[in-house]
Amino acid sequence: MSDDRLDRAFMALADPVRRAMIARLSRGPATVNELAEPFAISVQAVSKHVQVLETAGLVTRSRDAQRRPVHLAPAALEELTGWIDGYRIAHEQQFRRLDALLQTQKEKES
Repeated sequence: MSDDRLDRAFMALADPVRRAMIARLSRGPATVNELAEPFAISVQAVSKHVQVLETAGLVTRSRDAQRRPVHLAPAALEELTGWIDGYRIAHEQQFRRLDALLQTQKEKES
């Protein structure tokens, strides 16, 4: 994932409303009106949030007759998770080495 895409995705996810929308979309597609229901903001504001998520590649829209459902883009979330996991794994390895060293020190002291 390019730095530009990472920046857009993390900036999009920095907003709690957009994170809540991602959580809702994880249960299935929804229209902008359906996404707006739990929030005390206008449908237009929700539509702008959806546009930010769409620009970041985190959601897509389709056309179903008069409906324009918003869908989660799981591949984009998998890319973000993969990027984060790379750092998590590296740190876990460092902690395992530290644990092993501390265990060795403890055994020497006993």
